[in-house]
Amino acid sequence: MIGVFAAGGRGRRAAVELAGFLGPDAVVPDGPVGPALRTLWPRLGSAVFFLGTEATVRLVAPLLRDERSDPGVVCVDGGFAVALLGGADAVAERVADVLGVQPVTTSASADSPLDELVELLDATVDGDLAGCGAAVRAGEQVVLANPLGFPLPALPDNVIAKEAGGHESDWTVLVDDRVPRGPQPERLVRIVPRTLVVGVGSSTGVTASAVSAALAQLEEQRGLDLRAVRAFATLDRKVAEPGIADALEDWGFWHDSTTAPLLAYPGEELAVIPVPNPAELAIGIPSVAEASALRGAVQLSAGGRVEIAAEKVKGEGVTVAAARVLPRGRLALVGLGPGDADERTPRAEAELRRASVVVGSADCVAQVRHLLRPGTRVRTDGAVRLAEAGAAVAFVDAGAGPVVAGPIHADVIRVTGVTRQL
Repeated sequence: MIGVFAAGGRGRRAAVELAGFLGPDAVVPDGPVGPALRTLWPRLGSAVFFLGTEATVRLVAPLLRDERSDPGVVCVDGGFAVALLGGADAVAERVADVLGVQPVTTSASADSPLDELVELLDATVDGDLAGCGAAVRAGEQVVLANPLGFPLPALPDNVIAKEAGGHESDWTVLVDDRVPRGPQPERLVRIVPRTLVVGVGSSTGVTASAVSAALAQLEEQRGLDLRAVRAFATLDRKVAEPGIADALEDWGFWHDSTTAPLLAYPGEELAVIPVPNPAELAIGIPSVAEASALRGAVQLSAGGRVEIAAEKVKGEGVTVAAARVLPRGRLALVGLGPGDADERTPRAEAELRRASVVVGSADCVAQVRHLLRPGTRVRTDGAVRLAEAGAAVAFVDAGAGPVVAGPIHADVIRVTGVTRQL
């Protein structure tokens, strides 16, 4: 969770706008900053303050315990986003990108594109991310494997796609929600996005230990990394089962997560969902675990594709299954408008930096070229095709915003490029 704290009406409006760019894990608490901060502190991964550095330090100092458990703290003070503590360099960079201010960072990982990749994918990391980031900055060749096809931002030329083949490197980055099998590179950094919805079906009175054991089988038998769970799902009448609730609370403790909700659906919705392993259940529907996993994935996919990631696993009085929200391309439609460059909105600039491909006329691209990250490809056409193929694309236009006709099989974001009204 990212907490965004501000005092006063102006600061709070800025906090709410920033939270919208930081994603669904960002919250702007109501009320005075101090009490809200003390309440949320144990659950925070990062905290951003629209306050002076001295005021921020005085607020957080009594709450600090140790560098492993404390959240990263960023202070937006004047024209700067300052990483105060807790390895918050990546967050400070991201906040600075959105707000159009100067990041102030201190650690060796400050400029690593891998930190931004982790933030964009809302991912968990295994391995020495800082060491790999240092290798990227030093120009060493790093192999990146992306078997599920996530839309990635522009990466330096020395980060080579594994699919290209024939490359040897001391470092490998794997972006996947599955546990790798077989021999692995010595220097492997795993980036685990949250893509999975786990469906749970159970008999009445199922024990928490039985549910936990079944969840473990998804990793041991089906090869899924349980840190990739984005939500759980079940039949509506099973939400009150103490064994399910206790097991999911236990999962959250061991996986350091409180953000995976338990979704619930009525039997008539689950009964019509095609599943790979229908059965004659006593409750009169052919599936709970597989059907609820698929139903939950559809809900979270925003119209994207989903698939069964793991067919049902049976335990003692419980079945579990997992569905995957498949990644799809991203198309940001950015209108540069009639205004000057210094009027360009932070969101437009953030989308341009996030893109791996920028599409537009030569004049439009020239206006934004200084904002593009190294390695960004530039094209004059084909924005929809590239996005539907899985790329992160920004389509720039001289007007209020480009218009694309017809349905697009990608996530589409429309951005007003400048603050001046037409």
